[in-house]
Amino acid sequence: MKMQGGGDAANTLTCTSRLGLNPRLISKIADDMPGSSILRELEADGVDTSALVVAKEGVTPFSYVIVDQKTNTRTCIFTPGHPPLQPDDLSPSNLEDAMRGASVVYFDGRLTYTAAFVAREAARRNIPILLDAERKREGLDDILFLARYAVCAAKFPQAWTEAPTMGSALVSMLLRLPKLKFVIVTLGAMGCIMLERIDTERPPTEEVDVDSLLRSLEQRKDSTVTTPICITSEAINMRAEGIGTVKGKLFLGTAEKIPPAELVDTTGAGDAFIGAVLYGLCAEMPPEKMLPFAAKVLLAVELSEPELGCHIEQIRASPRSCKMGEYITRLNTLLTFLVELESLMVKFV
Repeated sequence: MKMQGGGDAANTLTCTSRLGLNPRLISKIADDMPGSSILRELEADGVDTSALVVAKEGVTPFSYVIVDQKTNTRTCIFTPGHPPLQPDDLSPSNLEDAMRGASVVYFDGRLTYTAAFVAREAARRNIPILLDAERKREGLDDILFLARYAVCAAKFPQAWTEAPTMGSALVSMLLRLPKLKFVIVTLGAMGCIMLERIDTERPPTEEVDVDSLLRSLEQRKDSTVTTPICITSEAINMRAEGIGTVKGKLFLGTAEKIPPAELVDTTGAGDAFIGAVLYGLCAEMPPEKMLPFAAKVLLAVELSEPELGCHIEQIRASPRSCKMGEYITRLNTLLTFLVELESLMVKFV
């Protein structure tokens, strides 16, 4: 059994710190042993905790994460913390300090009431927002309608839009969310799909069914290529039957094929993917480079073991060269017990 800090936003911001960004966290912990441990870990990992609220009484949220190494599956048993972070915990001066110089604000999709309050402040300052949309939650739409970027779990687009197919769901999201620049849906071992809105003075004249276009990209996959790549469409009008048309580009990001025997633990892999996407945005990477890069960072998490090291230069070049090394420098994601932080926001400067 091992106890270690974690949680969606905490994992993500640790990844971005290891990649060279300067993340700052707004969240709340209690003045207890798990909270103190989380605080020390975040600070040791280069995360700015100056905006972290510490309650004198209460309990820091935590999870038991049970990893089955035979089936490469995990079970999470979550215990929420209290008291939760409320807007009253965040003074105007604290919010101003937290957002000063931010390039992007990231929300992990939890504590949506307070998150929406922070999102409105970010939008008022014209700071781009990225939302991790894992599942439908009460109040999530208030953040989603302000977001410029969204990274979704596999089932979210169709659940949220009630569209019949993945392609039509992505088109529907861009039509219903006018601020959204792109949406990425992660598909595990199948990689990811990204739909990017294209605003040009000379819009494309050709129109194609989005599901047909997605199938054509899938047919371009080369089964002999094992490293992550990105397959891209031209800028085109994509039509979803009964929904509408959006001008954009469709991207299909592949994932590296990992032998089951090499998988250690996938806990935190999705968070690392989002961390790499955030890095890509701050570095102004085009999607063709950002998606394979994020897949490589994710891979390094899935292959991580605590006793071996992996440097960021190796990850950027070839994560498999790190063998079973930890992703970035030393972030260990092989967990049987995880102290989870219900983090609200990560910001990057």
